[in-house]
Amino acid sequence: MTTAKRIAFLGLGVMGAPMAGHLARRGHRVTAYNRTSARAAEWLERYSGEGLDVATAPSPAEAAAEQEVVITCVGNDSDLAEVVLAEGGALAAMTAGALFIDHTTVSPAIARRIAAEAAERGVLALDAPVSGGQAGAENGKLAVMCGGSLRAMESARPVLDAYSARTVHIGEAGAGQACKAVNQICISGVLAGLSEGVRFAQGAGLDMDRVLEAISGGAAQSWQMENRWPTTAAGEFDFGFAIDWMRKDLAIALGEAKSRGLSLPVTALVDQFYAQVQADGGARQDTSALIRHLPEPRT
Repeated sequence: MTTAKRIAFLGLGVMGAPMAGHLARRGHRVTAYNRTSARAAEWLERYSGEGLDVATAPSPAEAAAEQEVVITCVGNDSDLAEVVLAEGGALAAMTAGALFIDHTTVSPAIARRIAAEAAERGVLALDAPVSGGQAGAENGKLAVMCGGSLRAMESARPVLDAYSARTVHIGEAGAGQACKAVNQICISGVLAGLSEGVRFAQGAGLDMDRVLEAISGGAAQSWQMENRWPTTAAGEFDFGFAIDWMRKDLAIALGEAKSRGLSLPVTALVDQFYAQVQADGGARQDTSALIRHLPEPRT
């Protein structure tokens, strides 16, 4: 049985809002903060309406005060620094022995910085980016990749269980974020191949459903194929993980690779293709809109 904890959750976007809701449904007392107060009010109305122990706070520091666990799920490095490290941020309000968990996809560098500053305050810290998208968050089936001490990891597991299907401790601080970069590198390559496969099948005049039936049972099978082949073929991109966010993540991966003297030629090329789609109005479309950089088949 899960022991109820006092938890602050900072960031109620398409991922954070359902994750915070899962925590409340597990019996935790959840105090939420969101930069847009209207979204926080909507979240509070929804989950308080279920009779759950939820509240909101007007600032990160006020949300984090006297909490056992503080969780963030925001946008990027600067957003994370603002809600955690800046004046009025969460970390200064946390007490020794508390646990900090970050689910934002950010650079390993800021994850290591937060871990170091948390350690000075006696706070445990875990960088824990997630994979699984909005559907994974809503269904409580996310994959979580974690960086931090073993003590932080073991303290976090009962909390993460509320919305994760798989949680893996990768290594020390920053390792979770480096692992998320690997995840995005792999996804970008798969989506590039999927896009070209769909276009080729269309150009060859093949039955798209039958092609999917044939190849999804073999070595070409992937999550992207199973979930995005039909919608990509239909030109439907108004869901899932936006290109803006993928490009942010790929910039992290490419920057980290450069700092380590590594080459990611395929990732760099796919990022250029995404830039084309972004410039053509696809910034908020799902990452499967990568196919838009390819010409339509001749009729």
